[in-house]
This record gives sequence, structure tokens and C-alpha cells, in this order.
Amino acid sequence: MAFRTKQDQVAEILRERIIAGTYPRGMKLKQSQIAEELGVSITPVREALHTLEAEGYVAGLSHKGLHVPETVPGAAREVFELRVMLERDLTAHAVARMTPASLAELRESQARIVALTRGKDAQALRAENYRFHFRLYELADRPQTQQFVRVLWAKYPFIMQERPGRKKMLVQEHARFLERVAAGDQTGAVQAMVDHIESGWRGLEDQGAPEATAAKATR
Repeated sequence: MAFRTKQDQVAEILRERIIAGTYPRGMKLKQSQIAEELGVSITPVREALHTLEAEGYVAGLSHKGLHVPETVPGAAREVFELRVMLERDLTAHAVARMTPASLAELRESQARIVALTRGKDAQALRAENYRFHFRLYELADRPQTQQFVRVLWAKYPFIMQERPGRKKMLVQEHARFLERVAAGDQTGAVQAMVDHIESGWRGLEDQGAPEATAAKATR
């Protein structure tokens, strides 16, 4: 992934850490601490946090700085439905523009995911899953749609998806998608990605996650 500025690079690292749960929901973020962790000055951290605040990855507390917001029960289903719609579009355009080199990159990411599923580092696994998806979506060359999807990921309760069998399903669903891409089956690849997103949502409902059960109750 190519970054135009140091700010862009810091913002992407912070997104990954929030999705992964390295910075958990409710955690207050200190600019000086982040700058020290990343080995950069305060300026790109401050600018990156402004970007993430606009996207919904962080939120402001009056006179108390920024924190990682909690997910909102009842909003998750709408977020899920928007994810399906927009990520279907990104996947279709990405697969149409796929090159052998791009497919090789996704396979390398998938290999890292497989290795991580054999361990206990759930944060690293979620971070690599984030990289897999957004490396794919970058190929679509639809930056506005990708930006909307970033906002949706900020609001989605990924942290709740840790349940028995989910790691195996993640690997299988990614593998099915990559198989369809390699076979030149654009329609099948898009459907495999939609199935993957829907599978994650069904898991939230099945395990009784508050975000999903609240959404179900409002239907």
C-alpha cells in the first residue's frame, strides 16, 4: 500500500489497531503516546486523528481529547446492509481490474491469515483481515466508495465475532473467494465475498451479540 503522506500512514496504522482491538472501544487516545509508539512527531498523529474523527473511528469528548467510540446497538444491521451493498460494488470493480501480481498479494495475505488462525493473537488476525479486504478494495479504484466503507468498518462490531469455528470459516470463505478470482469467475467471486460478509453477520446474531440482537428486535 502506497501512502502519500506520513499522516496517511499513521491514519492507516490507527485504523488497523482500532479494528483489531489493540485500541479497544472506550479507550482514550493520547497523541504523545501514539507518536512515541510510532516513532513520529505529534503533527502527523494529530492530523491523522482529525481524519479518523471525521470517519468515525475516534470521537471527541468535550475538553477531554479523543477516544475510540462504542458501537451503537440497533445501528449494526443498517451498517451491515450498507457494507454488503458497497463492498459488493468494490469487489466487482476490483476483480475486473485484478492482475496476477495483485492476486499474488492477496494470496500472501491469506497465507498470513492462515498462520495467525493457528495461534492466539486475535488482534493480529483482525488486523491482517483488514489488510486483506482493503488491499482488495484499493484495486477497484473507487476512492469515494472505499472511503464510505472505511466509515462503515469503524461502526461495525468486529470484536464480537470471536466464536468457535469462526477462524476456520474465515479461512474457507477467503479461499473460496480467491478460487473464484483465479478461475476468472467474476460473478462467483463477488458472491463469495457477499457470502463472507453475511456469514459474519449471522454469527453475530447466532451468538446473541447485543449489537445484532438489538437490530433484530427492531425489525
